Parts: sequence; structure tokens; C-alpha cells
Amino acid sequence: MPDPFEPAQPGKRLSGPAKGSAEEHPVVSAQPEGTKLPERARYRTSEASGEVDRRRLHLRPVWIVLLLLVPCLVLTVYYSQYTMPGSGDSDSLVPGTGYAFVLLLVNLDLIGLVVLTLLLSRSLIKAYFERRHHLIGSGFRAKLVAAFIGFSLIPTVLLAFVASGLVNKAVDVWFSEQIEHVLNDSYEVARMHHAGHIALAINAARAISHEIFREDLMTSEQRDLLLAAMARKRAEHHVAGVEVFSSKMETLTKALDPEVPAMVLDLPIGQLVLQVLSGKQELTSVQEAQNGRLVRAGVPIASNVRRGEVDGVVVVDAYVPESLLAKMEGIGRQYEAYKQIKAMKNPIKAGAYLFVAVVTVLILFGATWFGFYVARGITVPIQRLAEATEAIAQGDLNVRIAVKATDEIGTLVDSFNRMTEDLKGSKSKLEHANVSLRRSNLELDRRRAYTEAVVDTIAAGVLSIDRTGLITTFNPSAERILGVWGDQLRGRPVSEAFKEFGLDLFQSAFDRMLADARDSLSLEGPMEAQGKFLTIGLNCSRMRDEAGKDLGFVLVFEDLTELIKAQKAAAWQEVAQRIAHEIKNPLTPIQLSAQRLRKKFFEKAADFESIFDESTEVIVNEVNGLKRMVDEFSKFARMPAPQMARESLHEVIREVVALYRGAHRDLEWMLDLDETLPELNLDREQINRVFVNLFDNAIQAMNQKGRLWVTTRYDTKRHKAVVSVADEGTGINPEDQEKLFVPYFSRKRTGTGLGLAIVRRIITDHEGQIQAGNNQPKGAVFTFELPV
Repeated sequence: MPDPFEPAQPGKRLSGPAKGSAEEHPVVSAQPEGTKLPERARYRTSEASGEVDRRRLHLRPVWIVLLLLVPCLVLTVYYSQYTMPGSGDSDSLVPGTGYAFVLLLVNLDLIGLVVLTLLLSRSLIKAYFERRHHLIGSGFRAKLVAAFIGFSLIPTVLLAFVASGLVNKAVDVWFSEQIEHVLNDSYEVARMHHAGHIALAINAARAISHEIFREDLMTSEQRDLLLAAMARKRAEHHVAGVEVFSSKMETLTKALDPEVPAMVLDLPIGQLVLQVLSGKQELTSVQEAQNGRLVRAGVPIASNVRRGEVDGVVVVDAYVPESLLAKMEGIGRQYEAYKQIKAMKNPIKAGAYLFVAVVTVLILFGATWFGFYVARGITVPIQRLAEATEAIAQGDLNVRIAVKATDEIGTLVDSFNRMTEDLKGSKSKLEHANVSLRRSNLELDRRRAYTEAVVDTIAAGVLSIDRTGLITTFNPSAERILGVWGDQLRGRPVSEAFKEFGLDLFQSAFDRMLADARDSLSLEGPMEAQGKFLTIGLNCSRMRDEAGKDLGFVLVFEDLTELIKAQKAAAWQEVAQRIAHEIKNPLTPIQLSAQRLRKKFFEKAADFESIFDESTEVIVNEVNGLKRMVDEFSKFARMPAPQMARESLHEVIREVVALYRGAHRDLEWMLDLDETLPELNLDREQINRVFVNLFDNAIQAMNQKGRLWVTTRYDTKRHKAVVSVADEGTGINPEDQEKLFVPYFSRKRTGTGLGLAIVRRIITDHEGQIQAGNNQPKGAVFTFELPV
């Protein structure tokens, strides 16, 4: 590991390996690999090796200090856990007396802090002088070290202030008057509790002695009464035991508490009795046992016969349990320890502050040391690269940097060497690239000319608009169709040009593309251009580049006037043929019925009346059929223009389905409606008629029972609503696929052949499209699209 504190030597060519590095850093060399280094290079290498040894010697004090300081810090933290209040297994609420060793460790930490500060100061001073001499990499090294120090200084100092405040507050809390009062009061409570047991025993003994004297219970005749009285008095005074001895130290009676351990009550009592008898005065004794403490009070019993003499002794036992005794003794020890340690309040504070200071400076030292380390690992290779770059700038493309590193620096040097290799062949490659660029430009010019020729000769009109709204392209076909010169439109804003020449259809398409953010739009409609009434088919598309960036719009349009005239003529010819066919069908039975009626009339046939009724009925029925056909055709021909309004397509579907559900119980409706579909611009009554015709066809194809699917989907890309109506009926014959929407085409006996034609007319009036196909596995499916 290199010494991060050792700066680069001023004035030296940095051409040797990196000093103190486990990996050899780059070496600038203009010699091909495998050649012998000159004497001067070998000298620089030896000099660099000597610098490596010196850097290791400079690094050794840092490691020695760290190896000593880190264990001291660990031991300080470890032992402070056992000397701080409430630490370890102790019940003490205040610092213990083992602070001396911790203070020693803190002093060692302080010494290490001073040494590290000196080392840090030495490195910072060297970095400052490097900066003043403008050595290569010194500025970057100084900025990087300053960044590390700055990033760590603010939180570290803030943490140190907070920690110091917490330590100060904690020590003040440990030695506050409240804690001292609490400990003193606790000690007094424990002492008074002990005195209370003694007072209880002595007072109880006095009362019992007085009663024995008053009742004269010491006589042998009163022995049983004495036994009962002592048991009663023990319970009355809540003591552990009452014992009565004669003047000859004979036990007359004994009343003991069964809950008190026997081994406590069996403690020796003779000495106390003897002292009371001999001194004729009250005495107390305190005896310790494994299970607790026994307080005994002995009081002499005055004689009723001999005044001034003693007939016996009454001894009262008061028991202090072991748990209560332990707490009383613990309170006493804590109070004594608190008084001893309170004198060390200021040294404890000082030691805590020193510890916080050591940790703070250690963190700052670590940040600074790491900054020097990182900076040196970057600046030394940069110096090598700077020298090599200077050589390349002077024209020496044979320069190489020898490197054995495998980290990012090695990658950078490998890239530099590859760059020099590339620079050697860059001239020929550049010439080749220039030739290729000229060829590409020529090819682009040819393609541009070809594209312009296609646009100029195409039969359809082409009009392009850039993303700023200016017309850029207007081909000759567009001039021919609209009767407007291209120079009158090119370079002008769209709205201004369209308004001037009355191109309302184009303006409407452009506005819808902008409002709906569409990618494409198809329109067909009439318009007047230079006094001519035209039917224009317009397709508008949004242009995008390879990155998807919007480039504008292109409008491709055709004059459909003659085509629509021809289509209308062909359609009416087809309709006329079908009408003629439909009229011819009922005329045959009318003719046959009339001929039969005439024949029977001239024959004067007997069944003439029945024949007359039958024939006239046939004629009337066929005439009614002709009338219905004419009415349907009239309705189809006089279909009104749609009254558009923003409506919900799903509401229309649900209304129609609700009507059919009530009338057809054997049908199962499968609705799959896209809830993201917005409201559409439609004629509610006409769209209702579309679904009625499609549902009627599906129900008849399934013979009034089966499943019928209705599906909607919102095509967000094309801004279209896609609606499908599918059944599981007989399906569509391939030969009928192209005739489904032709008026008067029907495979049903009772059908007029106008239902699907009306559907298509309504969808077309709504600027939509409809198509039919076979459903899988059986049945038919009709799909139509409406603009959103």
C-alpha cells in the first residue's frame, strides 16, 4: 500500500514504477517491448526503488500508532461498560470505583491522538508546499483531500458536540441532588425499617410482660392459660415468635409462626435470657441466618410475690426476610459508594470528553488519510499519462506506457496504448473515411433526386408540413388536383394557406391530427377548389425519425370524383338489376293467378268462387311484398344525415342488449367492454339501428338460441374504437363474402337484403369501416371501427 501522506518529489521525471504500490503503476517508455533500457532509465528505476523504501519507513510510524491506538480504544469502550452507571450485573445507579483503569486508557488514547495529529499535520504541510510549487496532480490531490475532510468534518464535529452534551448531561444526572436525595431517603427508609422491627419486638415484649404480670400467669396452675395467651399475643402483635422463660431459664411456653423458617427461630437464645435475668432490664439482639435476620427483644417479668424480683423473661422474635434484608443492605452499599464516587465527578467528565475528542480526531484522521491514499492512487498514473500525452503532442507516436495493474488505472493505460496504436493508422483511415464520405454524399444526392422525382411524378397529391407548421412540399399532382401553384403554398403557415385557398377538408384533417395526437387519419369528403366541386380522399400521417422524434405531417390525397361517379353508376346498375329481379319474382305468380282466374271464368267452372278467392289472395300477397320492398328501398335511399353528439357507446350497447335479453330467453350474451374507451361523436339512433340489424342477423343464424359475443376495444395508437359482434351460427360462405353489404343481397327467404347495406351506410357516414368474417370454431363475426 502506498504512503498516502508522501507527496510526489518535485522536479523528478515520473517514469519509474509507483512508489510503495503493490501493483506497478505505469512507466512511460518510448522503447519497444523487449529492448534494453538505457543507463539513465535504469538510474531512475533504482532511484524509484530507494523512494519506495523511504516511503515504507515513513509509513511505519503510522501503522505503529494505529496498532497501539485501536486496542486502547477497544479496551476503553469495553471497560467503560462496567464502570458506567447501571452497567454489567451491578444494581448500582452511579459510577463504580473502577474508573482509574479507564482514565489510564483515555490518557493513552490522548497520546495516540497527539501523535496522529502530528503525522496529519506533516502530510498537510507537504501537500500545501506541493500546491505552491504547482506540481502535476497537486491541485487535484488537494481538492480531493479537502473534499474528504469537508464531507467528514461537519457530521463528525456535530456528532462530537452532541456526544459531549450528552456526556455532560449524563454525568450531571448521575450526580444530581435528586439522585442524592433519593439514595439518602432510601438509606433512611432502610434504617428506619430495621429500627421498626426492633421497636416492634421490644414493644410487643413489654406488653406481653405486663399482661403476664397483671394476670399472674407465671404460676403452675395458669400454665395452659399462659400457652393460649402467648399464641393469641403472637398473632395480635404480628411477630415471628413469643417465648416465656422462668427465672431458672426453663422454657415455660413457646408460640412460633409456622411460616418463618425453623432454622431461623432455632438460633441460640440462652445468652439473651441470662443477660435479662441478671441485669433485670430490657435487652435486644440481632442474629443473622442464611434465610434472613432475627430481631429478638427480652423483657423481664416482675414477680407478684417478691417485690423487686423477677419471675421470668418474655422474648419476642421479629423476622426480617432474606429478600428484604438484601435490598436494605444493597441500599446501604449504594449510598456509601455514591458518596465515595461523587468526589470524582469532574475527572469522569474530563475522561469522557477526551474519549469523544480522540474518536473525533481519529475519524478526521481516517478521512484525511483515505483522501491522500485515493488521491495518490489517481494522481501518479495521471502524471505518467500527462508525460506520455506531451510526447504524443510533439509527434512521437511510438510512446507506450508499461503497466501491470488490473484495476481501472490499468484499463485506462491499456486504452491509452490502444489509442496511440490507433493514432498511428489514423491518417490513412481518415483519408479512407473522407473518400467514403464523398461517396456517401453523392449517394445521398442521388437518392434525394430520385425521391423528388418520385414525388413529382406520382399521380397522387403530396403535401408535407414540418413540425413548425410550415408547408414544405407541394408536388405537381397536388397543383393539378387543387388548381393551386406550389409556390403559393410552400413556406407558408398551414392555417393561413388553407384558409386563403378554401382547403377546409385539409384544415379539418390537420386540426384533428393535432387535437387527438394521432399518428394517422383518413378522410373522404367533398370540397370546392378553384370553382370545381371535388371529392377528395385524404390520408394524413405523422412523420418520425429513427429515434421517434416528430418531424411533421405528410398529406397524400387523390381526386375521387370520377371514381365515385363510376362506383355510383355501377352500384345503381347492380341495384336496378336486383330490383328488376325482385319485381320479376312476384310478377310470375300474379300473371299465373290472373290467367287461371280468366280461364276458369270463361269455362264457367263450378269451383270458380274458390279459385277466385285463392287467386286474388295470391295477387294481394305478392303486391304487398312489392310494396314492402319499395318501402325499404325508399327508406334506404332517404336515410338522413347523422346528427353527431358526444355519446357513450357502451350505454347504447347495454340498452340494445337489455331489449333483446327480455325477448330472447335462450340467448347467452357475452359482453367484454373496454372501460378505457372514451365517449364518441355519433348519432345514437343510427348506431342503435346498427346493433339491431347485426343482432337480428346473428339471432336468425343461430335459430333463436346460442351465445352472442359483443366486444369493444380502444386502439389508443390509431384513436379508434373497435367493436366486434360474433355468433355461433352457420357462418358466411366464401362466395358471399364480397356481396354481404350489397343492397338486396340476402340468403334468407323473408329478407330484403338491405339490413347490412344500411349498417355499412351508417358506419361510413360516421367515418368508420366495417368488415365481416367467420368466427372460430363456428359462426360469423362483424367488426367495425369508429373514430374517437
